[in-house]
Amino acid sequence: MYLNKVIIIGNLTRDPELKALPSGGQVVNIGIATNRVWKDKEGSKQEEVEFHNVVFFGRTAEIVAQYLKKGSSVLVEGRLKTRSWEQEGVKKYMTEIIAESMQLGPRKEGGSGQGYQSEASPSASSESKAPQVDTIEYPEEEINPEDIPF
Repeated sequence: MYLNKVIIIGNLTRDPELKALPSGGQVVNIGIATNRVWKDKEGSKQEEVEFHNVVFFGRTAEIVAQYLKKGSSVLVEGRLKTRSWEQEGVKKYMTEIIAESMQLGPRKEGGSGQGYQSEASPSASSESKAPQVDTIEYPEEEINPEDIPF
């Protein structure tokens, strides 16, 4: 058995481009940037950025076009597909991720303009406040392991 599986988490490098196929279905192309950070032999921080072309079809394409924009965070699962074409007598190749599923990343609150937002919900403002979440109060005293009954 062979496996062609890709999972990436990154930010959109451009706004989604929604198009209609001749069959009537929807397709959207996006660019996603991912990065890798490490320390070299001298201990200096290094960073490498990769750019990925991702293609969505059908209802997922419509969701991507509606909720995502440049800078939005997204997780994409899919497969690699290389297509080729000829341009001015030169054969060109492009490897893309054909998305099979996706998850929207966290919404960014405030005026950054990034993230996603439902059309039904109002934009983040001083009027819409997050609901209060109950928290657990932990005792400040040290726990003695001998007091534990098991």
